[in-house]
Amino acid sequence: MKGATLKDVAREADVSIASASRAINGLDNVAEEVRRRVLEAASKLRYVPHGGARSLVMARTNTIGVLLPDIYGEFFSEIIRGVDVAARARGLHLLVSGSHGDINEAVTAVRAMGGRVDGLLVMSPFVDSQDLAAVLPLNLPLVTIASRIGKVEQGSISIDNFGGGVKAVEHLIDQGCKTLAHISGPPSNFEAQERRRGFLEAAEKALPGVEHSVFEGDFTEESGYRGAKAFLAACAQSGEPMPEGIFVANDMMAVGCLLALREAGKAVPDEVALVGFDDIPIARFASPPLSTLRVGVFDLGRRGLELLVDAMERDHAEGELPESGEGVIVSPELVFRDSSRRRAPPA
Repeated sequence: MKGATLKDVAREADVSIASASRAINGLDNVAEEVRRRVLEAASKLRYVPHGGARSLVMARTNTIGVLLPDIYGEFFSEIIRGVDVAARARGLHLLVSGSHGDINEAVTAVRAMGGRVDGLLVMSPFVDSQDLAAVLPLNLPLVTIASRIGKVEQGSISIDNFGGGVKAVEHLIDQGCKTLAHISGPPSNFEAQERRRGFLEAAEKALPGVEHSVFEGDFTEESGYRGAKAFLAACAQSGEPMPEGIFVANDMMAVGCLLALREAGKAVPDEVALVGFDDIPIARFASPPLSTLRVGVFDLGRRGLELLVDAMERDHAEGELPESGEGVIVSPELVFRDSSRRRAPPA
């Protein structure tokens, strides 16, 4: 598929090619109205500076662009490590940026990478990530990880988050929990909402008529700590006992939840069984070691990079991108550790 040229952008914005070039390159000698029209036209046409467009059929930069929601914490560190290991094995370099959960920052990052990378690896699990699709360059190979960008021709890796939520509930029920609670991720995150949906549907099916508390977190340790404190305060006020099982939407929040329960003198798992999600490295070193849903975080990054390299290598001789790519769905695997071990596993 042929990408838009600078001439196309200039025509769309009704300016000269020279003015379009100055606006695209951020030079000062451009009227703001002209700059606005040029950038809007470039966005509409998904324009990538010429050097990037040529890289698919001529000399490459040997650089991969990686866009993540954040670069803080063990989860994203493991993603980057997986991408980096696979990239180094192929002599490739990485250009990494974080969107910090802001779709506008993601758009800016994608535009900044144009012309500097041979392909894009994007993780954007936010509900409004469809807006990002409008600026993704059509003439660069693209692979998405756990994203809400829509159909991606070169490849995608997604996680069965709903199924993971169901597995967490089924495990807690198997361990004898009769009341459940959930610390969810933010409503802006599609993955978080799917895990919450899986939890609620499975909990209602297993324990009909029982109310299940939900605290809305933000995937940080601190919000997991606050979630446990909120459950403790609600129980103290109502006189009801703590939920016997808590499903936490990621391991970082589960670590914070563990600390709050320990400070309150609650025995885990005897009084409260706990299950996280992701199986980041610290999960097995928590006290007690954390039961969780493993998605293979390192492998998400590694497989994403491998899919992207495959897409780059399948380019047609004339520079067109392949018409179809591989889609991978990861089914979370329960890792049974001491934080939920109220019963011995079956023989």
